Amino acid sequence: MEKVKEIKAFAQLGKLMVALGTNEPWKGFEIGVTEKEYDELIKIINKQFVLNGWFTKENVQASLLALGSLLTESQLKNWIEQYPQVKQNKKIGLIMAGNIPLVGFHDFLSVLFSGNDVVAKLSSEDNTLLPALASHLINFEPELKSRIQFSTGKIGHIDAIIATGSDNSMKYFEQYFGHLPHIFRKNRTSIAVLTEEVTTEQLSELGKDIFNYFGLGCRNVSHLLIPEGFNTDLFFEAIVDFHPIVNHHKYANNYDYNKAIYLMNKADLLDNHFVLLRKTDELFSPLGMIHYHFYKDKTEVEAYLKVHEEKIQVIVGKDYTPFGKAQQPTLFDYADGIDTMNWLTSI
Repeated sequence: MEKVKEIKAFAQLGKLMVALGTNEPWKGFEIGVTEKEYDELIKIINKQFVLNGWFTKENVQASLLALGSLLTESQLKNWIEQYPQVKQNKKIGLIMAGNIPLVGFHDFLSVLFSGNDVVAKLSSEDNTLLPALASHLINFEPELKSRIQFSTGKIGHIDAIIATGSDNSMKYFEQYFGHLPHIFRKNRTSIAVLTEEVTTEQLSELGKDIFNYFGLGCRNVSHLLIPEGFNTDLFFEAIVDFHPIVNHHKYANNYDYNKAIYLMNKADLLDNHFVLLRKTDELFSPLGMIHYHFYKDKTEVEAYLKVHEEKIQVIVGKDYTPFGKAQQPTLFDYADGIDTMNWLTSI
């Protein structure tokens, strides 16, 4: 194991992130920071909502907890042992999205463990959390300082790039970075496959897959495949505890806007006063709305998934990712199904 120092540093960072994510008081030097430093991190977390109205304290903490829980020595060792231990020394550009807190953290982690250096262009929507965590990571392992660079402006010299953005961003990525080894990520969303045997508890867990981070992530479910004859009232009843989401002004604005637009167009909507259900085959749904359609048998499900496979990030259901776990990927769950570590270690 050649990456003992990195493993120990990230494992220590994981302890810090879990403590922040669970809103624990300062735990002494067990988490590697002073009480003053810990309080400063809490201030940064609390400030996110001012900088980005979607980044509530609860959502930032949820992201810190989910990511920090992956950073144990055993999980990190098991992960990197699957790949060649190389020292590439390539400068890897990361163009990060800003739709949910720390959305580019896995790429950041992968670049460093692949033996490469990070040159990250941060989204203006999320440009303070990762640098704050990275400063403590460097304190845990000072040798990482020369391997991490952040920028909100023009990206500097790089040897390869991972860029995440909208479908419209692709032409710019191709224009400026297409000549480099690259991974370009476009829009994706997630889907849930319900069966007649689905339980109330599972439908309630599905609410997490839909509403966590307000539904802004590519791992959020935006479309339901429902068996013919299924009573949609059961779904509404199971997710009623998520009703407070409509108290968030930005979510409420989207919900109200889409309700008005689709009703004016005489669309057939089901409404429980905090989310809309629209019957359609369309995969992507706007914020505050979930698309759904009925299927007759497993063959229809498989056909729909096949048609949209390049746009689906996660499939939730009985034979797929468990209900409630869409936003809890493991270290081996790579965006768009591309093994980032394998790519990084073979550039």
